[in-house]
Amino acid sequence: MNFYKNILRPILFKFDPEFIHHLSVNSLNFISKLGLVNQYCYQKKFEKTVMGIKFPNPIGLAAGFDKNAQLLDSLELLGFGFMEVGTITPKPQPGNPKPRIYRFPKDRSLINSMGFNNDGVIRINRRLEKRKSSNIVIGANIGKNKFTEINFAYKDYVLCIKELYSNVDYFTLNISSPNTFGLRTLLDIDPLRYLLDSVQNQNHQNSTTRPMVIKISPDMSNEQILGLLEICKDYGISGVISNNTTINHDYDKGGLSGDPLSNRSEEILGILKESNRNNFTLISSGGVMDTKIANNRFEIGADLVQIYTGLIYEGPLFVRKIMEKYN
Repeated sequence: MNFYKNILRPILFKFDPEFIHHLSVNSLNFISKLGLVNQYCYQKKFEKTVMGIKFPNPIGLAAGFDKNAQLLDSLELLGFGFMEVGTITPKPQPGNPKPRIYRFPKDRSLINSMGFNNDGVIRINRRLEKRKSSNIVIGANIGKNKFTEINFAYKDYVLCIKELYSNVDYFTLNISSPNTFGLRTLLDIDPLRYLLDSVQNQNHQNSTTRPMVIKISPDMSNEQILGLLEICKDYGISGVISNNTTINHDYDKGGLSGDPLSNRSEEILGILKESNRNNFTLISSGGVMDTKIANNRFEIGADLVQIYTGLIYEGPLFVRKIMEKYN
């Protein structure tokens, strides 16, 4: 019998999702003080070097779970090889009104309309500076503040890069979340070019640059995705995350994640792999709900795989289960 699925998860799902999230964060931090590590997931055979970075294993925690860098020294307990902190904005902001997370167990899915709630780049960077463990690769998922006009959004991304540069391994530009009004206009050609030019100018002011990754929307057409790749090539983007949540659903608002997104995520990954003449690192996210799906993403061509909703439905042993089946 699966203790998590059959006993613990039904109990947890009776409570508000945000309450359970905070309970999980506090529990992980408490347990991690015992010094426990999921050793199975950190065998040398699982190491993988992409973007010039050595990853202990290719399974990562997608942005949104640890928005405020509160689990930096705890995720070894679950076996993650990397994680993305954020989405981080320059100023602290509360996000959208609650409730803003909804579970749909029959579909193994979630709807979230969080709105980049976070403690702001200054406080989050202080936590990154105090990090004790250095085994897990850290990415900073960055975005714009809600009330920053879209014409000045680039300034928010540049500020985050300047502040966080010394304490993270790579940056992800989140321009595809559906929960910040107007954000997805940055995926249009001219705004995207201006943004990438600005962030790379800031990046190159340092002695060594950090890899830049862009997170795309599943609601883009295939033609838009291919056009975006050409722009990313022009500006030296290192990787692409496919993909963010979708607004292609029948619910009132928010971005959908989980099982219903899986087919589209695999379709996009296939398009990226087939057209990847520029050797972008391909990071697959969206609808990774079991070990079969995770390993299928690697077979299609993913270099790395990120999970979030799958962790909620599969439980704390999910990463280990994936690695046990990893080829």
